[in-house]
Amino acid sequence: MEELKKLEEVQRMITLMESHALLSPSSSDKHHSNRFLANLFLLLIQQCGDLDFKDKLTLINQHLPKISGSFLEEASLLFNLEEAVLQTESKRIANSNSDLEDMALVGLDAMQRANSTLEDFEVSERWIGKLIDMLKNDPFGPLVGQLQHHGLLTERINEELRFGQEYWDLERKLCSALVNQTEILVEDVMRAVHLKSFDYRVLNLLLYQLRGEKVNDVHMEFLSISEFLVEVSDDLFDYEDDVLENNFNILRMFVRIYGPAMAPAMLAKYIAEAEEKYSSLLKTLDPQLSTNYQRRCEEATKEGGKMSGYPLGTWNIPPAIVDEELYRSNWLNSESVVPLG
Repeated sequence: MEELKKLEEVQRMITLMESHALLSPSSSDKHHSNRFLANLFLLLIQQCGDLDFKDKLTLINQHLPKISGSFLEEASLLFNLEEAVLQTESKRIANSNSDLEDMALVGLDAMQRANSTLEDFEVSERWIGKLIDMLKNDPFGPLVGQLQHHGLLTERINEELRFGQEYWDLERKLCSALVNQTEILVEDVMRAVHLKSFDYRVLNLLLYQLRGEKVNDVHMEFLSISEFLVEVSDDLFDYEDDVLENNFNILRMFVRIYGPAMAPAMLAKYIAEAEEKYSSLLKTLDPQLSTNYQRRCEEATKEGGKMSGYPLGTWNIPPAIVDEELYRSNWLNSESVVPLG
């Protein structure tokens, strides 16, 4: 009944529009255009607080020029996706509850429910696909929009986001080079490692904005070298998994560049240089801040399972995997073996 009432209102508005020569000119999409205008006029005549018709028209004239196609596309993706997902989930829950009371029979009602759920899933998947395409072209667009809206976007945050896109490009380039046996430059590898923590830098810069403080370049420089050491440590810990999944990993890159025999020594050289710079920058921090930071590092190290030794943990470079393709093949074969018994 509600849908019929809405349809009747739209038709009545179209009739009124026709009497005032407000219908769209003849075209292939005339029907859709008239329905759109009718719905817009119905929205305008709805009560909204103390706004009269003049107020509403003034608001439209002020803001309509500012509304872009990209904004509408983003809004459409956001709200249609949320609605489709919520509808699908609510139907799934309702169906699961009712099915508990049903006998184990496949009836017409069950088939209709399944078809409806499938249609909802297709709608959700279609919108998700559009969202993914949008994020591929402009991955930080929604985030930048939100930061701008709240007055938090700075040129430095924008720069770090550009570094993030550069990292993803380098990551794809380097991992592709590993698989295709093409040349890898150590400059590209080191650039990628330094760029990889761009998300942490964005968060740190955002904290400065939220606190209304000027960015402390000494802190940012110290955090940058600290992030580098953390990224290298994570790469060493995840080395075997990254080989299996063809992820960016500094040890993988060094094995290709320097060979399995020299790679650990060259990586150790870079680590030693970074640790030396880390110790030097640590001394430039406020003594209380430096003490608190080191204490937190010790706590984090213990939480990670290291109970003694160097406060930042000891370095353990895993054995180099010479033939990655063979390693992946052997792992897949071992996973496919089903134990008897």
